[in-house]
Amino acid sequence: MSRYRVILLLFIVTLIGALGSGRSLWWSFAGALFALIAVSVAWAWLSVNWLRIRRRTLTRVAQVGQTLDEEFVLANLSRIPKLWIEVRDQSTLPSHYASRVLGLIGPLQWRGWRVSTFCSRRGRYTLGPLLVRSGDPLGIYQMERAVHKINSILVYPAVYEFREFPLPVGHLPGGEALRRRTHYVTTNASGVRDYMTGDVINRIHWPLSTKRQRLTVKEFELDPMSDLWIMLDLQREAHVRLPDPAGDEDEFTETAPDTAKTFVLPPQTEEYAISMAASVAQHFLRQDRAVGLITYAHHREVLSSDRGERQINKLMEMLSVLRADGAVPFERVLRAEGMLLPRGATVIAISASSDVTWALPVQQLVRSGLRVVAIVIDAHTFSGVESPAVLIGALAEAGAVVRVIRRGESPAEAIGRPAVA
Repeated sequence: MSRYRVILLLFIVTLIGALGSGRSLWWSFAGALFALIAVSVAWAWLSVNWLRIRRRTLTRVAQVGQTLDEEFVLANLSRIPKLWIEVRDQSTLPSHYASRVLGLIGPLQWRGWRVSTFCSRRGRYTLGPLLVRSGDPLGIYQMERAVHKINSILVYPAVYEFREFPLPVGHLPGGEALRRRTHYVTTNASGVRDYMTGDVINRIHWPLSTKRQRLTVKEFELDPMSDLWIMLDLQREAHVRLPDPAGDEDEFTETAPDTAKTFVLPPQTEEYAISMAASVAQHFLRQDRAVGLITYAHHREVLSSDRGERQINKLMEMLSVLRADGAVPFERVLRAEGMLLPRGATVIAISASSDVTWALPVQQLVRSGLRVVAIVIDAHTFSGVESPAVLIGALAEAGAVVRVIRRGESPAEAIGRPAVA
């Protein structure tokens, strides 16, 4: 039972005794207890009001392995000192400890603090709201007030740098142009036409426009060799999610006393697959290649192929919130979506499934003129499930370039090493 309830109970007892007996001693006790309660409530109310809290998040987008910095300022706007203030943060970002208990804050003074959080989990999180709590010096009554200011932050998945990425033999950037118009600039100029309202200025052919005395814009065609599609398997049954008994503290390794912590992926095939998709996308987009993404999670998710920094942001935003909660097997995804891809495109198939059935649609994709790179997340190294050795051999026979990612090893090194069944 709290002190406030004990004193309130004593006040009721003394009040009943005063009303029943009429003696002055009882009235004195009742009056003293009432004054104590009134002063405590008033003090607590004054302590949580006439306050201003400023929360400044230095960035709204972070990445696994990076640090998020926040600054807080608590100002006392009244001429009454605040003996103690507890600021409790209700953010959902893992390992984000922004709560503080501040001591004496004088009249018209302020206190500030800064919080740095190592981002260890991808996803979309909220920062806030804040709860401000305080009370009287005797600790009889405490009062809290909510500051309903909520920000959001998006944490991108972990990304690894590849020195080189294996592509099928004979795959060269460029190649025979696909006779299909595109809205973005490629290396294949197909012709010119008159300017129309809404055309981008940088597509205007200025020498020809000067010669013709009217605005003329260039048209471009797709280059199939520049199209790269990431097909990600997010079927629920295909992934292994192990509990992490070590907790957040052991998810980092120190590379040197004076360097930042290095992130280690949690023991979940889902995180390995998402990280590989993000790494592949960033690798090729930085080479000015057009990259798209197809996956069946809770719903069918498709991001059309495009290039540039904007496409990187779109892919990272999508991969940040995707979860392995799909119901469609990867074999059906490859069959349904592979037939819609243009001939000559490259497919990066990423899956943790050891089911050999998805090697057959890979073979059909290769025969139809697509180039396939299969990245297999070895779920056998996460738990006692079936080894993907048979699948690896079947994918190699189907004509795909195969790479295997095992638990605990560097994805960047595994990509450069040929798979062994």
